[in-house]
Amino acid sequence: MNHLKLSFRMLRRDWRAGELNVLVLALIIAVSGMTTVGFFAERVELALTRESNQLLGADLLVISSRPLPDTYADEASRLGLTISSLTKFPSMISDGENNLLTEIKAVTEGYPLRGRIYLASRSSMSRAEQPEITIADTIPQPGTIWVDEKVMTRLDLKANDVVDVGAAQLTVTELVVREPDHSVGFINMGARAMINASDLLETDLIQEGSRVSYQLLVAGEVKAVQQFRDWIKPQLTKAQRVEGIRDARPEIKAALERAEKFLSLAALASVVLAAAAIALAVRRFTQRHLDGCAVMRSLGASQQQLFHLYWYYFTALGVIASAIGCLIGFAAQQILTHWLIGIVDTALPWPSWLPALQGLLVGLVLLVGFALPPVLNLRSVPALRVLRRDIGLSNTHSLAGYLLGLVTLSLLFIWKAQDLKLGLYIVTGFVSAIIIFGCLGWLLIKVLSGLRHQAGGAWRYGLASIYRRAISSVLQAVALGLGLMALLVLTLIQNDLIDDWHASLPPNAPNHFLVNIQVDQVQSLQEFFQQYEIEPPPMYPMVKGRLVKINGKNVSPKSYKDDLHAERHIRREFNLTWADELSSDNQIVQGAWWNTGTHEAELSIEEGIAKTIRVKLGDELTYDIAGSHFTAKITSVRKVDWDTFKANFFVVVPPGLLDNYPASFVTSFYVPPAEISMIHELVRTFPSILVVDVAMVINQVQQMIQQVSQAIEFVFLFTLLGGFAVLYAAIAATQDERIYEAAIFRTLGARREQLSRAWAAEFAILGGLAGLFASAGASALAYVISKHVLHFDYTFNPWIWVVGTLTGMIGVLVAGLLGTRSALSSPPLLTLRKIG
Repeated sequence: MNHLKLSFRMLRRDWRAGELNVLVLALIIAVSGMTTVGFFAERVELALTRESNQLLGADLLVISSRPLPDTYADEASRLGLTISSLTKFPSMISDGENNLLTEIKAVTEGYPLRGRIYLASRSSMSRAEQPEITIADTIPQPGTIWVDEKVMTRLDLKANDVVDVGAAQLTVTELVVREPDHSVGFINMGARAMINASDLLETDLIQEGSRVSYQLLVAGEVKAVQQFRDWIKPQLTKAQRVEGIRDARPEIKAALERAEKFLSLAALASVVLAAAAIALAVRRFTQRHLDGCAVMRSLGASQQQLFHLYWYYFTALGVIASAIGCLIGFAAQQILTHWLIGIVDTALPWPSWLPALQGLLVGLVLLVGFALPPVLNLRSVPALRVLRRDIGLSNTHSLAGYLLGLVTLSLLFIWKAQDLKLGLYIVTGFVSAIIIFGCLGWLLIKVLSGLRHQAGGAWRYGLASIYRRAISSVLQAVALGLGLMALLVLTLIQNDLIDDWHASLPPNAPNHFLVNIQVDQVQSLQEFFQQYEIEPPPMYPMVKGRLVKINGKNVSPKSYKDDLHAERHIRREFNLTWADELSSDNQIVQGAWWNTGTHEAELSIEEGIAKTIRVKLGDELTYDIAGSHFTAKITSVRKVDWDTFKANFFVVVPPGLLDNYPASFVTSFYVPPAEISMIHELVRTFPSILVVDVAMVINQVQQMIQQVSQAIEFVFLFTLLGGFAVLYAAIAATQDERIYEAAIFRTLGARREQLSRAWAAEFAILGGLAGLFASAGASALAYVISKHVLHFDYTFNPWIWVVGTLTGMIGVLVAGLLGTRSALSSPPLLTLRKIG
């Protein structure tokens, strides 16, 4: 207890005397920066997920081919979740003369739980120009039906027309322009209509054997939604499944996952900066406590007593400083949130306290990990130092202590990354950087020291100062290089990530698909495009076939009874196509593409479906096509970029192999909004061709990408500002040495301007070395993370070497001069008396 009281007394004394300013400032800035990023990143992530859920109509869907039990809805209500339900099925809509196959959606009150339904105003329903858009505040009233543009156009309907839906007669009251859960799958691309669930019984359409999808929609707090998901999973039957945004909307999944991983990188950058600042600040603390420890040793204090004393000291310091940092971080993210109102186009949910707990724990672990070497050294200070102040410390425990700090930092990386692969890559990258930076720094300092005699006055002193404190200079260069490297990695990945997102969905991305194009319609369709001065899009042949054998063994849905996803694929017909050349948005990951003109029975399969149905390179697949069997061997596996909204296929074969089977064609193309009348004319000219408008989905995805990009840019900006603040704290940690040097040189006649220029040269050299190291390390680590974690092509930018070096040089120069102002302003006489 005496040790605890004494440690608190020492802590209070040092705090009041300003002895802990640099160390506390470094820890507070590190923790506050990390918790600010953590709080804000969590809120942005929750908001983006909720915004993405608007594309689903709910936070979670329970889907079944049979009516769902009431217990599901009851449990959701018990957990405080909002619920709604809908029933989807295909049926004919008739205006008395014409019929149209339509997907009918019968909804209950509250639909949609996420997102909105956009309607064309009544006054614009019968006009050809762009309609005025309104937002629905209710669902269709009983006895009414809302239809989309396909129904309106093909049946030539207008407001208040009556249509037959089964046995019910319903009045058309609204034109649906956009709805949240509009899927882009080829099985859900037809005309759509929405009715009130109370009219479902009157239609008399739901009969035994009908193709019906029953859905329970759930929305609410993240924790409650997850509890419901955990509860319902064991209850699900084979006919039921649960879907979130990642399950149902693959076009959103990649963007969300990449955003989450980048935000994890932003948090890890704060950890790197914290470690660098604390490691440098602790060195100053050690030097300033040598005399006090020597006095205590001379009065009989043992090494164990000193160890316990400083252990309590640092633990209390870590708790207090980290708690202050967490409070500042929470306040800062609140200010940041209000400042960024409108950037993320949705209300930011309230964060959990997890980032605060993480910040507190990270602050403590970092402090203990990087403060342990000086703690171990302080207990070893000899009592003789009271009489001989030239006696320093043994470095016996330093290496082991810093290795412990490095291991601690590595474990923190893996934990904060929340992704083992990302964490391991970052740990490997930064550990390698520490070793390489240290060796190169030592070598370059030795080389530069030989040039100091040829340099001018300020540069000569700067090089001499670096050489005189070689070990300290190397440690500073490594620490600053690691911090700058973290920021440069974020810069490189951020730019390439956002560019890759926008490149995947350019402004002229295909927004319409044409399906069921017959062979004798291809020429006429191409001429139709030419009439409207549109380049005829490529036509992709398509043959439907059901997979019946793998390596000669029969397969059926029962073969995959343990995997509902695979079972659904086996029940359906695959769309097979042929091609001579590999599509630009396809990439071979196994095997090889065939030679032009080959007639071998081979096929290329998409990697996702290959994993789902459990086939591999060299397997033989047999398809039933119109009653005949077609067999081919898998000679390549492809990775397909589905985000491009171009026509792509699971299975591709060489040309000529499917010539004897009935085929239709599919294509995709872009139509500007101002020329939408061309689509209406196409529907009238080719009534048998199914026109699929995916403009709404593309617009939703583009908005999502824009919001993610803006959120990432602002999170990165705040991390960057935090990095400069920590850099200042790290530079200021050496001010004691600067004060002593300034006193000696000014006593010998040096002017403040001369010292300032000399230190500026030293800081510029150190910053240049740190920037050079950081540029090299960042380029290598950014390539690895981009390629193997975020899965997009990394663009090497040679300018990063110039920018990184100049940034390091200027950043360290400015921060160094700001941090050493007190050293230049301290009176030499007062300094020398203190040293004494």
